[in-house]
Amino acid sequence: MRVLVSGGAGYIGSHTVIQLIAAGHDVLIVDNFANAKPTVVNRLEAITGRHLPVQAFDLRDVDKTEHLFAHEQLDAVIHFAGFKAVGESVEKPLEYYENNLGTTFSLVRAMRRHGVAKLVFSSSATVYGTDQESATEDRPTSATNPYGWTKVMQEQILRDVAVADPTMRIALLRYFNPVGAHESGTIGEDPTGIPNNLMPFIAQVAVGRREKLRVFGDDYDTPDGTGVRDYIHVEDLAAGHVAALARLARTDDPISTWNLGTGTGTSVLELLHAFERAVGRELPYEVVERRAGDIATSYADPSRAQAELGWVAKKSIDDMCADQWRWQSQNPEGYPDA
Repeated sequence: MRVLVSGGAGYIGSHTVIQLIAAGHDVLIVDNFANAKPTVVNRLEAITGRHLPVQAFDLRDVDKTEHLFAHEQLDAVIHFAGFKAVGESVEKPLEYYENNLGTTFSLVRAMRRHGVAKLVFSSSATVYGTDQESATEDRPTSATNPYGWTKVMQEQILRDVAVADPTMRIALLRYFNPVGAHESGTIGEDPTGIPNNLMPFIAQVAVGRREKLRVFGDDYDTPDGTGVRDYIHVEDLAAGHVAALARLARTDDPISTWNLGTGTGTSVLELLHAFERAVGRELPYEVVERRAGDIATSYADPSRAQAELGWVAKKSIDDMCADQWRWQSQNPEGYPDA
């Protein structure tokens, strides 16, 4: 298939581009580079040995989106583009609703107008609200922050589109906590400013960019008192997208929902100690007050994805940390600006 990957220069998008090409697909990237560096594309081309066409614009631009679909032959879309920082969404709710919903409106309208019926959508475990322990796909959705609500809303919009247009084939992929990097160490997660997520923060402590890790609370009802999350290697996550795309080509269901996770929870301290094994030394940390809105435990029940996609997460926590450290140690300041 010829696949449009929106946000294809971002963290998860870039890893998925590599696996799409390995699976025999052609890829067209659209990215406005608000949260990604253009140098990512050069590295993707080096890894894949392929020239990757890129269109640099904001999908909320309806005219440019329409022009793209009118002039390119596309078979499917994987939609990653969107703002994704929970804390920032609380500070800037209007920007999050406008951006995340607006890109989806523009994209899906153009898809329907030009007969592109297959869509894989990047959703999130945040749609389970505070009920994220062993979460199954039939659990009611809710959210605790504007970012999460944008995902709940986008899922609902896509369900309604699938009812209105039963020719559509839509996959909603609910991620848990993507971490790690490509085994080459040349592409990985490069968050802007202070990392919002645990693994890149630990990696920046290890490389000397941060003084120490702050552990937000050690009094949760978990084995060691720290929060438990379902960490999934970004390479396994990318493979889940390729599997979902293949499934859309052979299903009669207008809409399908799959969790992508390992089904196993790892605590903050367990992840820290796994990263210490990768680095070969202890890393400084301090326990501070709980962070507002954090829940004790979040992990997936990925059995539906295993049964219906034939997909299973293969990489261990130690694999995730080793690959993250290879990326961070080779790129201590992240991607260069040019």
